[in-house]
Amino acid sequence: MHSTQKPYILVLYYTRHGSTAELAHRIARGIESHNAFEARIRTVPEVSPTPDEHTPSVPAEGAVYVTLDDLRHCSGLALGSPTRFGNIAAPLGHFLSQTTPLWMEGALIGKPGSVFTSSASPHGGQETTLFSMMIPLLHHGMVIMGIPYSEPQLVQTKLGGTPYGASHVAGATGEHAVSDDEKHLAFFQGKRLAEIAEKLRGK
Repeated sequence: MHSTQKPYILVLYYTRHGSTAELAHRIARGIESHNAFEARIRTVPEVSPTPDEHTPSVPAEGAVYVTLDDLRHCSGLALGSPTRFGNIAAPLGHFLSQTTPLWMEGALIGKPGSVFTSSASPHGGQETTLFSMMIPLLHHGMVIMGIPYSEPQLVQTKLGGTPYGASHVAGATGEHAVSDDEKHLAFFQGKRLAEIAEKLRGK
């Protein structure tokens, strides 16, 4: 259970097969290693093309669904999505399209944001997906951060990992587990996000 005093950084993701969720948890560990923040992990419900279908209000397993207040009161945000034709997945995009009240309040202005993704292949649209997730964060006035090349894993990785954000290459059938380099970069991204959030809070 989260304390009522300690500030938190929101780790918000959508996943279908679990890879993006694993990156989310690695990022959360990085956030909490800094000790200044808790990591609040949240997901979004599915969207259905069939009008008479609906998603239960509480997920059967895994992270609970995000609310606007989760986003409103966060000290920073890590946003994650699998690639969908080189773009953000529809359920996460659907939630972001409902954040206009936060935009009108300026609730996220000046807060740090970062992004992460997973794809089946190395050239499956990771970079365009990461960029597509940055766009709404920029519209909200967030400070976008990535991963600097001071982390040698960016050069030595054989699968995922980009300067724009942590990533994972799962393979066509999900045969690749998250690699050590991918795990390290996700952890580092979370830790750096917490460090920058603390600086922006004026600590």
